[in-house]
Amino acid sequence: MAALVTLSLLAAACGGAASSPSGKPAEGGTFSFALSADPGVLDPAMGILGVTNSVLSLAYDTLVYNSPEGKIMPGLAEKWDVKPASVTFTLRKDVTCSDGSKLTAADVAENVNHIADPATKSPVYGVLVPAGMKAEADDAAGTVTLSTPEPFSFILESTPLMFIVCGKAVKDRSLIARATSGSGPYTLTEAVPSDHYTFQLRKDYVWGPNGATTKEPGMPAKVVLKVVPNEQTAANMLVSGDLNSAIIYGADRKRLEATPGMGKLVVSAGNGQFFYHQGDDRPAKDPAVRKALTQAINLSELAGIASSGTGRQVTGLVGDPKPCQGDSVTGHVPAFDPAAAATALDAAGWKAGADGVRVKDGKKLSLRLLYITTRGAGIQAANEYLAQAWKKIGAEVTLNGVIDTKLAESLNVTQDWDVVWLPIGVTLPTQLVGFLSGPAAPKGANFAHLANARYQKLVSEAVLKPGAESCKTWLESESALFDNSDLVPVVDTTVLVAQKGTKFDMMAGLFVPTSIRMTEAG
Repeated sequence: MAALVTLSLLAAACGGAASSPSGKPAEGGTFSFALSADPGVLDPAMGILGVTNSVLSLAYDTLVYNSPEGKIMPGLAEKWDVKPASVTFTLRKDVTCSDGSKLTAADVAENVNHIADPATKSPVYGVLVPAGMKAEADDAAGTVTLSTPEPFSFILESTPLMFIVCGKAVKDRSLIARATSGSGPYTLTEAVPSDHYTFQLRKDYVWGPNGATTKEPGMPAKVVLKVVPNEQTAANMLVSGDLNSAIIYGADRKRLEATPGMGKLVVSAGNGQFFYHQGDDRPAKDPAVRKALTQAINLSELAGIASSGTGRQVTGLVGDPKPCQGDSVTGHVPAFDPAAAATALDAAGWKAGADGVRVKDGKKLSLRLLYITTRGAGIQAANEYLAQAWKKIGAEVTLNGVIDTKLAESLNVTQDWDVVWLPIGVTLPTQLVGFLSGPAAPKGANFAHLANARYQKLVSEAVLKPGAESCKTWLESESALFDNSDLVPVVDTTVLVAQKGTKFDMMAGLFVPTSIRMTEAG
């Protein structure tokens, strides 16, 4: 299984305060955007990384869309009928794939069933496609029914992030390892891994959200996504005019916000938090150790470091627009108390050695701290802060910063970590269940080997309740994780989507491609 979603698969970047330069629409043209990492394999059934799904959002449609207010809007489906354990979609009749073939109900059903097939080993099964879901098509009626064995919370709301593959790739997924085959407004025409990805506009596209088409003035004829891992380089390219847009996390944010003519879209980028690996051979298997390590951290100070002072107080695991309002964090995370942390480690049998590093049964309290390097300098500094705090109470800490694709491998294949700083962006609590319970990696998506019985019990109750009725139980399930120090929420991160010579929207960390406009000065 691949890594937990970072920034945008599910992500919580759902629009925010925006300031864009005025200007007349500029016809044609090329829109250029910086990717912080290479997206890897482009098959939507395997796309778990945020950067991958940002790329895919240009070329693929979904059955329905979320509005900025959290309302469901028509997409490939023009209407739907929701029941506790099923939802039936009636498809539009005018949708075509990028190869010219007509989108069929059977195509849509095959997308869901392919992900649910154990042979696919899709990392989005149990996340975007609920466990046990199956799809049945009626091509004559133009309908697709998605059903689950039991009632499922948010069964309709689970679908706005399911990218629908069409054309020949429905039967042969190898065709889209480095290509696209969708009904979206752009088609991938060139893929140069670790360098750039070029998309061409589809002029026949008329089925976008709220009736959006590609005939609007100012839509770019071409989109070029450039792989620029260094944020400072991306910022410099923006200022010089070599890019139209980039997502900025760190120190360059203030510089760009002060740059004349720079459009400013501030969005939530999901939560920053860290997880403890609870495998049988790991120190954090012991809840006393997890609590002690958490008590050693001043979380408010850490939040400021990680977000470079631009974050917000974290109140849960699900991003905006939240389907469940409330605070699952406050009162459920141990307070900062390094003296109590040291005492607890003593009581757990971890005694300080001659070099200051604690030892138990001949084994050092050694922690490999894994984090992602493509989220700005604040994340680097935050992990250095964690390492220093844990060293003060007698842990030996090794820092390991990696890029997105390496993070996926470390989390779920090599398992070469003890603590991981992991950005999460999800729009529904159901999307986290497969990562926070169930089979442990590498056999399942439960990368941290969590086994929280209270969380599992509450989830089993919540999924059977419809929509808003389930919210109280979902919030309690999150609190159960924090009570057990399974993971530690730190900050709700915001980012700057800097825009120059363009304006556009993002939703759930993905492009709203029909919103992209090139602008002229004046």
